Amino acid sequence: MEKNYPLTVLDDLNTPRTGKVFARWLTGILVALFLVLFMPWQQNINGDGFVSALNPQDRPQTVQNAIAGQIKEWNVREGQLVKKGDTLLIISEIKDEYFDPNLPQRLIEQRDAKLASIEASRVKIEALTNQIAALRDGLEFKLQSARNKVRQGRFKVVSDSTDLVATRNNYQIAKARVDRFETGYKDGLFSLTDLESRRLKIQEDYAKVISQENKLAISRNELVNAQIELSSVQAEYQDKIAKAESDRSSAVSYLADAQSELAKLQNKISSVDVRRWLYVIRAPQDGYVVQASKAGIGETIKEGEPIVRLQPANPAVAIEMFVNPNDVPLIQKGRTVRLEFDGWPALRFSGWPSVAVGTFGGRVAVIDAGNSPNGKYRILVTPDPNDVPWPEQLRLGSGVYGWVMLNDVPVWYEIWRQLNGFPPSLNQEPKGEEGGKAKK
Repeated sequence: MEKNYPLTVLDDLNTPRTGKVFARWLTGILVALFLVLFMPWQQNINGDGFVSALNPQDRPQTVQNAIAGQIKEWNVREGQLVKKGDTLLIISEIKDEYFDPNLPQRLIEQRDAKLASIEASRVKIEALTNQIAALRDGLEFKLQSARNKVRQGRFKVVSDSTDLVATRNNYQIAKARVDRFETGYKDGLFSLTDLESRRLKIQEDYAKVISQENKLAISRNELVNAQIELSSVQAEYQDKIAKAESDRSSAVSYLADAQSELAKLQNKISSVDVRRWLYVIRAPQDGYVVQASKAGIGETIKEGEPIVRLQPANPAVAIEMFVNPNDVPLIQKGRTVRLEFDGWPALRFSGWPSVAVGTFGGRVAVIDAGNSPNGKYRILVTPDPNDVPWPEQLRLGSGVYGWVMLNDVPVWYEIWRQLNGFPPSLNQEPKGEEGGKAKK
């Protein structure tokens, strides 16, 4: 007879203990993961950078020479701490125009000679000015005298002309009388003696007419000569005045050139004096000599060529961090930043900064208005006064990785945002640099 086994055989089987433990662990893990999804996660913007200085004068700099020269003596070694004004090296001259050791004295002598020449030119200008004034006065006196002679000549011509008219009238009267005496003599009214007397009288009157005409001609010639003398005086003095003014203009031009040359000499004297101070290259500020670009004694260097690299002492340390352009609008001054320095072990949790180990706090101090050559935007981060101080052993140029901390969101939202490639979210629109809304 066939046996029938019950279907409850599975109930009789015992589940292994390991499977039950695994199931409980898996359930616990799933529950924990589910709870983690609702835990707060602080959004952040990450970027890398390096240790720098907040102030430009605290950043590494190259010391350059202002003039060309030849290295004569080094006074420092690499790694040495120098104070502001300490001598780094001394150079010697290589331009032939400055080889003369007595060049400043030569230039001073040239300047003194030029000053004497300028003074002589000024005296000459003053003398010529006085000469021109005297010539103008003399011209005025001569012209006045010549004009008086012309007036006198005119008066004399008028007087002689009047006398000539009177003399001619007397001659005509005498001639008429002679004619009457001739007729009377023929008629027997006058004697021959009377007639001859009248004839002598008319000869005398005619002689007076000729004399007066000559006198008038002389007066007219004298008037013409006076007018010619007037024109000659004016032309003569104008020529003298023009020559004196020409000499004065030449003296003024020479004085201007001499003053220009004097200014150049004074400039050269000052330049030579300053140039001799530039033979000694000094430290512009306190700092450490990092690296010498030029080394050998006797090596020639050009003007403006880097000679040595100087790291300023005690710089105000800051972090130069670079972030993507897509994240820059979300960053504001004063935002908290977490930093991980190269050489300092750290266990980081970007979303849970409170449990991170080995990171340091900072705050955003500067946000560049334009992007950097690498296409990213630079921000400067300074130490957070309310956090652990940064290590004193930090050196400028060391690498840094940082996170600009934003708002808290649930973990599930952050996972969803990351999967969709959305930017972090803010509770309110970021403010502009002046505290107002950014201009569109």
